[in-house]
Amino acid sequence: MSSLVANWHKSIKEIQEFDWQALSGESVIPFYEWQWLDTLEKSRSVSPEQGWQPLHLSLSRSNKLIAVAPLYLKGHSYGEFVFDQAFARLAESLNVKYYPKLLGMSPLSPVEGYRFFIDQKENKDEITNLMMKIIDKFAIKNGICSCNFLYVEPYWRTLAEKSGCSTWLNQQSLWLANDQKNFSDYLASFNSNQRRNIKRERKSVKEAGVLISTLTGEDIDTNVMRNMHNFYQAHCARWGIWGSKYLSRTFFERLPLTSQRDHLILFNAHKGNPKDPIAMSLCVTNREKLWGRYWGSKEEVECLHFEVCYYSPIEWALNNGIKSFDPGAGGNHKRRRGFLAKPHASLHRWYNPQMKKLIKNWLPKVNQLMLEEIDAINAELPFHSSMPRIPLSG
Repeated sequence: MSSLVANWHKSIKEIQEFDWQALSGESVIPFYEWQWLDTLEKSRSVSPEQGWQPLHLSLSRSNKLIAVAPLYLKGHSYGEFVFDQAFARLAESLNVKYYPKLLGMSPLSPVEGYRFFIDQKENKDEITNLMMKIIDKFAIKNGICSCNFLYVEPYWRTLAEKSGCSTWLNQQSLWLANDQKNFSDYLASFNSNQRRNIKRERKSVKEAGVLISTLTGEDIDTNVMRNMHNFYQAHCARWGIWGSKYLSRTFFERLPLTSQRDHLILFNAHKGNPKDPIAMSLCVTNREKLWGRYWGSKEEVECLHFEVCYYSPIEWALNNGIKSFDPGAGGNHKRRRGFLAKPHASLHRWYNPQMKKLIKNWLPKVNQLMLEEIDAINAELPFHSSMPRIPLSG
């Protein structure tokens, strides 16, 4: 271990794409691929000016990269979707400077899959523990209050907990295909009342003269993505200062120019001319999972949001052998359309002794309450499915 060299990188461009992808492996989800993260930087959607300073940690042995921790130095908590205002208030009451903080996640994407990328030949426990110590040393030296890993990969959670991370449970939505083969099977999973409701909602979209076409691969070009950005921008604008518009037009325009285009699925709502859409939703896939990301519309059509964000993506998923669909953050209305409440874990390290003690004493209680809330939600769902429970600790 003594021959290892640690480096901090202020841009993903300081790490070769080939090396990053070799460590992350073929199973890495699109949001942690080098080109996705590079496009966020190139488009200035992620930048120091936006409160996201890339600060990736790498380990090398004999000039060979053996591990990378995707990290960012954050000047705020926007774009994370794990709401830590209580921690910020506690820091203020203790006269502790909460920002900047270190953050591990794919920026602006609340999707489960964070981990350290470690060479398969290395001992993952040892490397994880060493990287945590390097992070701790850096944070203490620079007066950083905390390091936070959000939406972590479940198996990596165990490694991180062994290295002293504390777990905080929150919830998200998830659709699981289970034994469903087509949309009729999906409908059959609901009770009769909700089955009729879904049929009514889909019918109302058709009766409004709206057609849905799916765009993939070469169908997706810069012009299509400009349209998608316009819808995204308009939707965010509806919410005013709460609109959470984080991504620039350049991000949308650059995506189809990279290999990321193969991960994109757009559901295009129109009234006869696909090139003149009235609404769009953008999803991302790795051909095993589907993630819903952004949507917008320029006409008010009853139930159109449910159609382009839930029903059409689920129908596409079933037709293409997709096993799960994460529709994105928020929205209790998802529960009535086939989405379970699912726990997800974030991991935390605090460098102020008072904060660390207070929060670690609070977490077991709040985590138990979260699991009870999730069980209560899922007990009232109008469909039959099952979700394995996440343990309170690794």
